Amino acid sequence: MAYDSYIRAMSPKGFFVTGIGTEVGKTVASAVLVRSLQANYWKPVQCGDLDYTDTHKIQEWAKHEHLHCFPERYALQMPASPHIAAATEKVDISLDDFSLPESDKPLIVEGAGGLLVPLNDKDTMLDLIASLKLPVILVSRHYLGSINHSLMSFECLRQRNIPIHGILFNGNEHPSTESIIEKMTDVPILGRIGEMDKVDAETIQHWSEKLKKQFA
Repeated sequence: MAYDSYIRAMSPKGFFVTGIGTEVGKTVASAVLVRSLQANYWKPVQCGDLDYTDTHKIQEWAKHEHLHCFPERYALQMPASPHIAAATEKVDISLDDFSLPESDKPLIVEGAGGLLVPLNDKDTMLDLIASLKLPVILVSRHYLGSINHSLMSFECLRQRNIPIHGILFNGNEHPSTESIIEKMTDVPILGRIGEMDKVDAETIQHWSEKLKKQFA
């Protein structure tokens, strides 16, 4: 399946950032993209860490003069899958409750977990992505099993005809992993965000400058 037409028809509204699983660096990638594109940010569902949410991290790491971070639609106390956290707090998550915020700049939307993380008894993060109609940037990170997780994530998006703007690798270089993912998906590789000893505004700025050319 060719993705050139998807890229040419890319929505100017922004991108949905999702990952091949948990802890692959979606928030770091989102911060780099927010800084690169001078974009706004929205995390629709936050589970746990309400004292220092992903939104707080974006505000600290990716700050630019006109950055606006929209409030989460659901901010849940438990660090768990959204359907579990919501059930614990007796909250019903519904796809009908989500709509893209009105943004005067490109919008980076960050998902929670991977594509098939449940929001409720029938809907997953993939359903939310489909409903918001933004092209996806898929974050991949090398670990044992990451090729499988990357290709499965690609297949999920492809089967739903969700446009994929590209794959963004996070962490240290692993050429054999990256090359087979690129070859088997035929999706553009946007680049790599290198391993960071410390994540702060300075390191995010460094990697955002490297990524800018992919969006020029």
